[in-house]
Amino acid sequence: MAEAAKKPRPVIRNIGLGQILFAYRLPLAGRVSIGHRVSGALMFIFLPFLLYLFDQSLTSELSFEVFKGFLSSIIIKLVVLVLGWAFLFHFCAGVRHLCMDFNHELTGKQQGKSTSLVVVTVSSILTIAFAAKLFGAF
Repeated sequence: MAEAAKKPRPVIRNIGLGQILFAYRLPLAGRVSIGHRVSGALMFIFLPFLLYLFDQSLTSELSFEVFKGFLSSIIIKLVVLVLGWAFLFHFCAGVRHLCMDFNHELTGKQQGKSTSLVVVTVSSILTIAFAAKLFGAF
């Protein structure tokens, strides 16, 4: 009889990345927070590539010409564009976090949404300007 009166225990499972990305509708502040982590990871992973490019551009005039030829490839330009986005987004989101640390009124739900919108807008405008310069628009 005692066993029949017991309620079944709820099953608690860890959620996967697929559920986080597709099943749950994160607010914009949550998406910016995840983007901040992703952009930081991208910059960390591609740090050797960036250091190689920097080294090649500074060694000599001949190596700079080789660097310019290497950078003329569309694939390399796209990689540099993604890394440029990662840096600009990470920088803007980092400034947002610093502002939230100094002014705790910015940690509210509505302020978080508005500052996240500012981060996405500013980083998008800066990335578009970087892409225009990278692909030779000016």
